[in-house]
Amino acid sequence: MPALIPTEFTARITWLGQVPLEGDNIRSQAVEALDIGWGGPEGERHAGITRPSCSRVTSQHKRGTEIANVRQLCLMSAEELAEIAGSLKLSEVDPQLAGATLVLEGIPDFSHLPPSSRLQGPDGVTLVIDMQNRPCHLPAREIEAEHEGHGKAFKGAAKGKRGVTAWVERPGRLGLGDELRLHIPDQRAWDHLADVRKD
Repeated sequence: MPALIPTEFTARITWLGQVPLEGDNIRSQAVEALDIGWGGPEGERHAGITRPSCSRVTSQHKRGTEIANVRQLCLMSAEELAEIAGSLKLSEVDPQLAGATLVLEGIPDFSHLPPSSRLQGPDGVTLVIDMQNRPCHLPAREIEAEHEGHGKAFKGAAKGKRGVTAWVERPGRLGLGDELRLHIPDQRAWDHLADVRKD
């Protein structure tokens, strides 16, 4: 019996980008299409089958430990980006400043999609959602550089709206305007989730 439920929810790609291999900031560069391999978008700084562990998993691994790379892509919601911009009193937040790989529109409450959900593209390319992407100081720094006085509020404005990280289950190609279909795990939430959550 299938463990994933195909849903009627779809998302359209409104923006694509990649963080260059060289550089010391999180900014991504806009592109028209991405070739997605097993390690993520080709030529992208976050691509790779493995990666050094970071602040997301310091409770499990000492920083810098080689682990599987489930943070190959950063997916953000166009609707949530607009909400963040409104909170920052900006007309928009450029996805480049947040280091986004994909900006998608059409799926409500995007940043809270269940882990292990899939987004599947027209040619079968399939992205697996790992977890919610927490706001951090790196996008805040880039926003501050472009909009002085607004970047410091990013972490608060983007809480629960920063999108999700994802990894590649099936390679393929993604282009602007492509539609991705959402598939979710066929299981209920864990009974003891409230007992261990800290917020």
